[in-house]
Amino acid sequence: MEWIYDYISFPITDPTWIFLLVLVIILFAPIVLDKLRIPHIIGMIIAGVLVGEHGFNILARDSSFELFGKVGLYYIMFLAGLEMNMNDFKENKYKALTLGLLCFFIPITIGFFTNLSLLHYSVVTAILLASMYASNTQVSYPIVIKYGLSSQRSVSIAVGGTAVTDTLTLLVLAVVAGLHQGDISGGYWLLLVGKVIVIGTGIILIYPRIARWFFRRYDEVVTQYIFVLALTFLAAALMELAGMEGILGAFLTGLVLNRLVPHVSPLMSHLEFVGNALFIPYFLIGVGMLINVHVLFGSVNALVVAGVMISVALSGKWIAAFLVQQIFGLKRIERRLIYGLSTAQAAATLAAVMVGYNIILPDGTRLLNEDVLNGTILLILVTCIVSSLITDKSARRMAMDETQPDEHLKRSTEKILIPLAYLDTIDYLIELALMIRSQKFEDNILALHVMTDTGQTERSELRGRLCLEKAAKASAGANVELVQLSRYDVNVSSGIIHTAKEQDASCVVVGLHRKVNIMDSFYGKVTENLLKSIHREVIVAKFIIPLNTIRRIVVAVPPKAEYEAGFQKWLRNCCRMGAAMGCRVHFFANEKTMGYIQSFLTQKYKQTLTSFSNLEKWEDLLLLTGHVNYDHLLVIISARRGSISYSPLFEELPNQISTYFNNSSLLLVFPDQIGDEVKETITFSKPIVSNDVRLYQRIGAWIYKWLKKQ
Repeated sequence: MEWIYDYISFPITDPTWIFLLVLVIILFAPIVLDKLRIPHIIGMIIAGVLVGEHGFNILARDSSFELFGKVGLYYIMFLAGLEMNMNDFKENKYKALTLGLLCFFIPITIGFFTNLSLLHYSVVTAILLASMYASNTQVSYPIVIKYGLSSQRSVSIAVGGTAVTDTLTLLVLAVVAGLHQGDISGGYWLLLVGKVIVIGTGIILIYPRIARWFFRRYDEVVTQYIFVLALTFLAAALMELAGMEGILGAFLTGLVLNRLVPHVSPLMSHLEFVGNALFIPYFLIGVGMLINVHVLFGSVNALVVAGVMISVALSGKWIAAFLVQQIFGLKRIERRLIYGLSTAQAAATLAAVMVGYNIILPDGTRLLNEDVLNGTILLILVTCIVSSLITDKSARRMAMDETQPDEHLKRSTEKILIPLAYLDTIDYLIELALMIRSQKFEDNILALHVMTDTGQTERSELRGRLCLEKAAKASAGANVELVQLSRYDVNVSSGIIHTAKEQDASCVVVGLHRKVNIMDSFYGKVTENLLKSIHREVIVAKFIIPLNTIRRIVVAVPPKAEYEAGFQKWLRNCCRMGAAMGCRVHFFANEKTMGYIQSFLTQKYKQTLTSFSNLEKWEDLLLLTGHVNYDHLLVIISARRGSISYSPLFEELPNQISTYFNNSSLLLVFPDQIGDEVKETITFSKPIVSNDVRLYQRIGAWIYKWLKKQ
């Protein structure tokens, strides 16, 4: 066995063994820590302490940790900007801005004077250390998602406040770092501000245009992933050239690409997967290797620093949450939830302490010494635990106190059926289904391929497998499991209809028919048969650009659409698409219908960016040509024959679409008709079921049944 010891010496320097041990740590640390209920971010740091030179000296912190550590640091800040819900921030921007400013200035003020008087640090060190108390990371955000409270006002305020606080913290960090890079005269500051403004403005204005152009031409996920990372590190490099920290450029890149990378997209899934699987753990392990446990527990000063940091951070955030509650009249449970979400510190705190630790002063000391570095680890551990406990308790209480739970979700199911016909449209149809699906249901996307006995059975089976495999791959890229269905039937229409009824599908999404000859109809026989035989919602889709590059959704709503059974369902789908794409939903309808739409949105989807325009007569649909651009999505709410909102003018839709909207992405929505749809409990400003509406419904039901028999 001696040859093993001759081959392996400590610390290990062989690249293969280093990478193997890091992978083993990344693999087993979360498994062990889950049982101990310790946040993974703390576990990775503790693992770094154990294997580092101050622990068992198994690994040396070589150049690989420096390389991957810097990549991981940029990755953390990029994901922090990318995962910000900008719609929530805009909806509660004044409340979120107030919380963000209070969460920044109160801890930094208390911390500054505390650092000077109790810890006896210099002014620059006191400012940087105090800014760390103000930062925030949404470690406990998954808890509110678990309880279905992500759309609550208090959650939106906390998330928006995080964007403000972390941005200010990064600015302080960049300024402090700039103080130690050359001359700090008035000319230096003027040049620094000028360079930052130019680079920041360039990123904000140019990056979205470049990204939108690239995504439209290259839809391969790996190519898009490399492109996004290249933009991130280009912004970081430019910020470093300007004299600022690169993390500011990475964070800004995440913010400007926020709406171009939907949270349910395969690209977002790949970004999170690679970062959480490799780069970020590598960075955290490298941070742990810097920690000197002997200094932390062998020095009273280190424990004092840690105690001061924890006390100031927790008390400062509580005061900020309390003041926001008093200013805006929030409930006590909302204050607790805001405090829980605003307490945890990880990403920005680690970024600040690493930058300060790496700055060497003229006298040879570090701007932030080992006491602060070790105290930061305890700060992250305590704040993450406190945040998780308070958020979980508050979210559970708020979920129990909800006076209007979504009862329809308990009594109904949501299944989206996607018949597959063309290989080149599968990605678009799956991505659309991912956007409109409810995340409260599992296995609610069904892909179907129908085979008919045409004498080409083997070829049809092969084509079906290819279609289903491609659909499953597209769905798996977004971490959503797809149900694959394949069946034989006398014809395609019959197969789709029977499957929809057998699976109790609530929505059928099909691609727009491609004409083979001049005798073909606009919708095609398959879609026409579906509309006659299925009373559930049918969406006919055509996309000419990727969904994540769409800048606006234009919805044309016919008169009396509010009387249809599926009125609330298609409204809900439009709001989900707007939230996923990060774009505005612009409704065109008459005054009466607009009132019902606004009532629904006000009560259920306040966070959705919306605008409204008057469209009194459906004959004026051609006026939309001036409002629908190449990068817009036109959604036309249509109707089946015999339904309440049906009009003979719908017969002209195919010609109008072919003539005026042929170069536009399009959704034709045929809402639920008379069926067993269970509506949400909504209190409208006007009663939605009046005597005339009941009469319309009875007449519509009679006509629908008569047409069905024909």
